[in-house]
Amino acid sequence: MSLLIKNGFVVDPEQKTGRVCDIFIKVDAINRVGQAIKEKADQVIDAKEKIVMPGIVDMHVHLREPGREDKETVASGTRAGLRGGVTTVLAMPNTQPAIDSAQNVALLQRIIKNSAQSNVFIAGAITLKRLGEELVDIDALQKAGVAAFTDDGASVESDAIFTKALRLAKKHNLPLICHCEDVKLSRGGVINLGIVSTILGLRGVSKASEYRRVERDIKLAEKENGRVHIAHVSCKESVEIIATAKKKKIAVTAETAPHYFSLDETLLTDYNTNMKINPPLRTKADIEAIKQGLRDGVIDVIASDHAPHTENEKDIEFDRAAFGTIGLETMLSVCITELIEPGVLDWVSLAAKLSLNPARIIGAGRGTIGEGSIADLIIVDPLKEWVVSEETICSQSKNSAFLGKKLKGAVECAVLAGKVAFKR
Repeated sequence: MSLLIKNGFVVDPEQKTGRVCDIFIKVDAINRVGQAIKEKADQVIDAKEKIVMPGIVDMHVHLREPGREDKETVASGTRAGLRGGVTTVLAMPNTQPAIDSAQNVALLQRIIKNSAQSNVFIAGAITLKRLGEELVDIDALQKAGVAAFTDDGASVESDAIFTKALRLAKKHNLPLICHCEDVKLSRGGVINLGIVSTILGLRGVSKASEYRRVERDIKLAEKENGRVHIAHVSCKESVEIIATAKKKKIAVTAETAPHYFSLDETLLTDYNTNMKINPPLRTKADIEAIKQGLRDGVIDVIASDHAPHTENEKDIEFDRAAFGTIGLETMLSVCITELIEPGVLDWVSLAAKLSLNPARIIGAGRGTIGEGSIADLIIVDPLKEWVVSEETICSQSKNSAFLGKKLKGAVECAVLAGKVAFKR
């Protein structure tokens, strides 16, 4: 089986290039990239005036299976991902049961084998049941095939447990993904602490609850010469701490999510629970700091933090509603609208943050369009405008913070291991 993609603007973040050319794919790998390729192919796609880039590697996705298949499944989540250009996901371990043992890794691997529509890597928990009290058998989970460790949704409170996890993860060259939240500072809060929380009469979450834990996790990583990845950075102070750590050559990487560089706390004045997110939407100044962090390379990765919830978990009083927004299908379009169009990032830089960098962090072996690489790529119409609605969402849950928003850019085609897996 062969596929020829012609005339596209091909973006390769590994080579730091963007140029109009052709791509010839043979079986599951990229055979040749160049001008006016003449090889005969079983299938030809004309990508004129389209962007061709590596498939997105989304390293922060809640697929909810096993245990909460009413919210999302491996099948529905990965299918939705393909519509948004996501060809690889890292599944978070806050499932029921949590992915905290080799047996539970094997359970999820069976589900993935039977139903995944794209590549799924697995993150194992750091502590049993993600309770922060007892370390998992990191050696066993690594042997079982996990790509990272995280108690996402909860921070490891104990310095001793976190330090031991750092040492063991370092032995296997696997990252600890840090959900940075000091619950002593955030407990009971539902939106960002500030003028808006006061006006709305809602309990606020201070930025210190995030950045103080970012500071602690990085300090422990420095002490152990370990490796940490800071998840869903939302505020200016966190960006500054990470920037300082990188200057000191500490092994830290960081991600943010599209809602943190496009939506701010003032949008919560109508108590829209789809915008109730953890960490919460911050201020316009924080948005600018996140964009600057992306521009400067302080923030390495953009991930969706796709967090599906049922209608009865969101369509209730704000205080009681679940935290989280879905994002697999909107992430790329938000990036085009908020980062590419205003000139915050160019296409090569964006592809690095969506594909190459996350692939390197979790060892996914993807994120490039170099010859010989796995042929996971997407074809994007950068000018197509669309409005996010429940009808346009493929995900099993519809709790998008972007409902009603007009976005720019849409995935026309997703190729997975050399085969067309999605075509609009």
